[in-house]
Amino acid sequence: MPESPCVACCRLNSEKMCVGCYRHITEIVDWNKRSEAENYAILQKLAKRKLQAEQGGSDTGPTTAITQAEWQAAKAAARLA
Repeated sequence: MPESPCVACCRLNSEKMCVGCYRHITEIVDWNKRSEAENYAILQKLAKRKLQAEQGGSDTGPTTAITQAEWQAAKAAARLA
């Protein structure tokens, strides 16, 4: 199982992507319950996002901490998927 890319900087931009680990909130919830293949696919996506951000291709803008409501909504969405 791949290790979580979390860097304990849970701040979401306007697209609900964490500016610490570059995962979307829907990719953060249930990390430990996903299959190895799903987690590796997420890691590939976030590597591209990180590279794009480092090259100045994305503006994170203002960020906010993940709220309990956002977390619960993302968990509910994950259960429906």
